Amino acid sequence: MSPTVLSPALSPVLSPVLAPSSVPAHGVGNRADLPLPFTALVIAAVAALLISFVAVGVLWREPRLSRADGVLLPRPLARLLDSRGVRVVARVLAGILTVWTLVALVAGPDSARNPVPHVVYVWLWVGLAFLSLALGPVWRVLNPLRAAHAGLLRLARVSPDLSLLTYRGGLWPAAVGLGLFTWVELVADENTSLPFLQVLVGGYVALSLAAAAVFGRRWWDEADPFEAWSALLGRLSPLGRRDDGRWVLRTPLHGVDELRATRGLVATVSVMLGSTAYDGFSANVSWATFVQTSPIGAVPLKTMTLLLFFAAVAVTIWLAAALSMRLSGRSLRDSVHFVSDLAPSLLPIAGGYVVAHYWSLWVYQGQYAWVLLTDPLGTGANLLGTAGLTPNDALIAPTLVATIQAVAIVLGHLLAVVAAHERAVTVLPRRAAVVGQLPVMAVMLFYTFAGLTILFRP
Repeated sequence: MSPTVLSPALSPVLSPVLAPSSVPAHGVGNRADLPLPFTALVIAAVAALLISFVAVGVLWREPRLSRADGVLLPRPLARLLDSRGVRVVARVLAGILTVWTLVALVAGPDSARNPVPHVVYVWLWVGLAFLSLALGPVWRVLNPLRAAHAGLLRLARVSPDLSLLTYRGGLWPAAVGLGLFTWVELVADENTSLPFLQVLVGGYVALSLAAAAVFGRRWWDEADPFEAWSALLGRLSPLGRRDDGRWVLRTPLHGVDELRATRGLVATVSVMLGSTAYDGFSANVSWATFVQTSPIGAVPLKTMTLLLFFAAVAVTIWLAAALSMRLSGRSLRDSVHFVSDLAPSLLPIAGGYVVAHYWSLWVYQGQYAWVLLTDPLGTGANLLGTAGLTPNDALIAPTLVATIQAVAIVLGHLLAVVAAHERAVTVLPRRAAVVGQLPVMAVMLFYTFAGLTILFRP
């Protein structure tokens, strides 16, 4: 088993509470736990990507994904998903959890027993990602701030579409917000202390409600970072709607293909990919030693490196788009549009990285939040009856985690290859689409090798 390394945000929270041997890292598998040698895994992954690229180039001659595709869900299940009662219950439960957490935030102890860091860094960040991958953009339904904004408008007896200014920022505020939250989680000092979290949560609530008051509910639809996080990862959900509005089971490619270019999409996807890549990289012992001995200072050095990870994703996809246009006989100006067309195809990679990096954090440390939520004020009470809960570690066996990590990375890249090809044959002539994808394929091979190396470093 690899050395135990806690999530940077949770290290000071869990260390005094759980025995060191029982606390999992983001991923507890290493090269020794892989179902096949690391070199063989890399060769197999590269071969799978190359074979899939050749196969779709030969067999996938025209766009094949349609909004009419999918297996219809049974009517009772579809009615349940559309039920207003289900949505109301979900919102009420989310509201209760929010109030419960705010009580702990305002009046709870500034210690490892406070549940707020777990709710913010494990449930909200990681749990929301896994829930969205399974069910779709659930935060649109559960978001307590969206509900509070709508409730305030109803109390004021004004239209729910009220806005003072027209919103035109696209996903850019979401990209900035996700980047800042990643910085808070992975870089900021004292990020689990109660005063820090009070400022963080209070500032986010105030800014969000103020922005919604100015721009209306389009702020939630496009600019809110957690709604964007949920909506983009939710594109990979097997649940979706056909063009006639009926619920269906479909491939992750269908949701990705429905996403069209929008302002700030490339930046948002770059933050999503760069953040998980940096998270894995920052757990490297050599990096930690370098940070501790660097004269620059830990926070500035980590901040610059995190920004470099964001920039690396954006630059590589921009270069791939520019080279693709050049090989396709198009002008470099066309790459401005083509990079936005390609950006959605990176979502399967982002989803694979989320599963690979956060599987063990979610299935283990997510359980422990129930223990802390049972006593939000730190009085020794057992209000939920979960104080004696012991997290089950059956799903974090090293070989199982290593296998999940490897499969998630490789499968994400395979889906990305197909998604990129579908988009290319949609917007380019077939021959130009195949030839033009060569730089994109090179970038995805690089991402695959880098992702596997970061996860399974020696």
